[in-house]
Amino acid sequence: MQSTTAAGDRPLRRVLGIETSCDETGVAIYEIAARAGDGETVAGPAGGRGLLAHALHSQIPIHAAHGGVVPELASRDHVRRLLPLVRRVLAAADLPPGAIGGVAYTAGPGLIGALLTGAALARSLAWAWRVPAIGVHHMEAHLLAPLLEPDPPAFPFLALLVSGGHTLLVEVAGLGRYRTLGQSLDDAVGEAFDKTAKLLGLPYPGGPALARLAEEGDPARFRFPRPMTDRPGLDFSFSGLKTHVLQTLSELPRDRATRADVARAFEDAAVDTLVIKCRRALRATGLKPLVVAGGVGANRALRAALAALARAEGATVHYPRPEFCTDNGAMVALAGALRLAAGEQEGLAIETRARWPLDTLRPPAGAADRAPRGARS
Repeated sequence: MQSTTAAGDRPLRRVLGIETSCDETGVAIYEIAARAGDGETVAGPAGGRGLLAHALHSQIPIHAAHGGVVPELASRDHVRRLLPLVRRVLAAADLPPGAIGGVAYTAGPGLIGALLTGAALARSLAWAWRVPAIGVHHMEAHLLAPLLEPDPPAFPFLALLVSGGHTLLVEVAGLGRYRTLGQSLDDAVGEAFDKTAKLLGLPYPGGPALARLAEEGDPARFRFPRPMTDRPGLDFSFSGLKTHVLQTLSELPRDRATRADVARAFEDAAVDTLVIKCRRALRATGLKPLVVAGGVGANRALRAALAALARAEGATVHYPRPEFCTDNGAMVALAGALRLAAGEQEGLAIETRARWPLDTLRPPAGAADRAPRGARS
């Protein structure tokens, strides 16, 4: 189902995006155009209005009492929240269901029960509305999230994906053309933040709480190791850093000043490690745009350090706005819209994956190796 834009009568597709990979329920509508004949995908003012509406429900209050995400509780809350959020974004965009031309949903990686709730609703809506549906890779959606901004980076670029479940350095040549350069061999950096926060007695979610406490810390009191930076390569390891925190705390009183100093030392070590590996990757690939996505991308210390790195290397750093660093429906709607506009869609079968390596993705036939021009919300 398509509508047209007044400028040039290009075919438009409004895509409903649904995100339920973990503990956030996200829904959004993104409008995109596909220019017939040259395989170019166009978004924003040149061929569509970009992001029309989005809504997000966080389950933090539900999981805080347990100190972490409980998968069954996450799935049940997605069931409660999804349809009201779909109605909310349709109303915010002032659109009837008949104006939706496609449905995108997170198919993995993530919690399998949570993924299935979003996938089942998405497939049902697509069937009822008689429109195509597409399952989206969660990390592909994250690395494309900066394309939601007014000045998106152009392909090719280097991407640093940092979240509770992933730490990846990826060379991005185009939509679906990804080469993993480095990844964590154990804990993801976001997971290390959360586990260290728990050791420090901080509330859930731990990463932001640790960053706030670190602002009070003395940077000179402790210096923690920068894991795997004394050897070549772009892989990461953060479990040893977490163990170093535990050993340090076992020998000291846990007053607030000490905990703040430990938090600062941990954050400095984690940030330095990420920056060192990004520097290596920029130099190895020769790429200048660096995209940073995922929840840890909102960390202010990391942003300041990467800004300094970009100045030193003549590079540019691109982020999604803070609300799109964490899981959200807007990034899923965008990723799905790009693939649907390139002609990709799926059958009626529902397939979700708890694990799904990013570099197993392939570009849709006819997809151009360029970012959408002028994307904006």
